[in-house]
Amino acid sequence: MATKSANLYARIEPDVKEKAESILSALGIPASSAINMFYKQIILQRGLPFEVKIPSARPVDISTLSEVEFNEELEKGYADMQAGRTKNAKKAFADIRKDYGL
Repeated sequence: MATKSANLYARIEPDVKEKAESILSALGIPASSAINMFYKQIILQRGLPFEVKIPSARPVDISTLSEVEFNEELEKGYADMQAGRTKNAKKAFADIRKDYGL
C-alpha cells in the first residue's frame, strides 16, 4: 500500500461536514479513508462516480404559486388519483427518504 503523505485542504459547508462525518462514524470509516475511496472511484470511473444533473421533475414549491396555479396543481393531483397514478403514503415517504438521503 502506498504511503499516505499528500494533504488535501477543502472548504465545505459545516452542516454537510457534520452530517457526512456522523454517517461515516456510524459506518466506522474515517473521513480521510472515505475521501481516499472517493478519489479512487474517480480514477476507476474516469470521472465522478455518480451522475451530476438537474432532475427533470422537480417538486412544486406551492409558496410561489398564485391561487389559480395552486388550484390547477390540486386538479392534477385529483386527476392522478382518479386515474390510479398514485402510491400509498408509506411508499411515498420511503421514496422521499431514499431520494434525499434522509
